[in-house]
Amino acid sequence: MQISARRLPHWYAIDRPLFITFRLHGSLPSGREFPAESLTSGEAFLSVDRLLDAARVGPTYLAMPSVAQIVVDSLQYCGERDYRLHAWVVMPNHIHMLTTPRTEVSRFMRRLKGYTARQANRVLTRTGQGFWQEESYDHLIRTAEEFRKIEGYILNNPVKAGLALSIEEYRWSSMYAK
Repeated sequence: MQISARRLPHWYAIDRPLFITFRLHGSLPSGREFPAESLTSGEAFLSVDRLLDAARVGPTYLAMPSVAQIVVDSLQYCGERDYRLHAWVVMPNHIHMLTTPRTEVSRFMRRLKGYTARQANRVLTRTGQGFWQEESYDHLIRTAEEFRKIEGYILNNPVKAGLALSIEEYRWSSMYAK
């Protein structure tokens, strides 16, 4: 088990399912505060995810088909060597993925985010600006029931956010890719 920390603690284990969420730089309102003592980590995650789903603040580059396709191709390519990719969704300003790591998580996330940022910034003709928020949210999956619950959460995210009427309809998810 690997443990690291920046602002958030990160617990990783090779061959153990992991839920990862990462977002575009500047995609949340600045100065947002959550009372730490009144919310569990799961409740805090849901609060942030609701803000991301609303996409009222910041960039939504991932809603552009050319940028979304860069991310989808990269998720799948990295899944061939770095992790087993169970479920994923590309939302307008964030990504959810359910994986089982085969290699060190911080290393494959650095490669995934670095490559997609360079390619997306090329498409967007942007230079010298951050694309992804530095830190990602992750959660080590503990049970088969939790795995199924998170997989459903990921696949239903576009429907919950009002981007599609059904999970099969949303183009930028593992459900559509099946």
